[in-house]
Amino acid sequence: MKEIVETQYSIGEVVKHKYLDFRGVIYDVDPEFNNTEEWYESIPAEIRPKKEQPFYHVFAENDQVFYSAYVSQQNLQIDDSQDPIEHPDVPVFFGEFNGKSYNILEATKN
Repeated sequence: MKEIVETQYSIGEVVKHKYLDFRGVIYDVDPEFNNTEEWYESIPAEIRPKKEQPFYHVFAENDQVFYSAYVSQQNLQIDDSQDPIEHPDVPVFFGEFNGKSYNILEATKN
């Protein structure tokens, strides 16, 4: 039987990184680290997270670029700016924005 993992953040929620300059919307979550060791080791040691926690897939943006980020729960926080995310993939997966989070489109819930 698989263990149920509680997450601090939800799909559709707008978050920002605690140390790096980006914000975005969560579109998926892994119950624990599920990426390459090379990727993990590329994170600066002073902000390298523990692996035994949820990791979030985020449609991320900053003032210069849109991208997809993979971020540990400990390195995220709620973005309370109430500004929408401009990432071009957001309208493909999400509907209305209420100032804190996006509604998941019915077609993408499976």
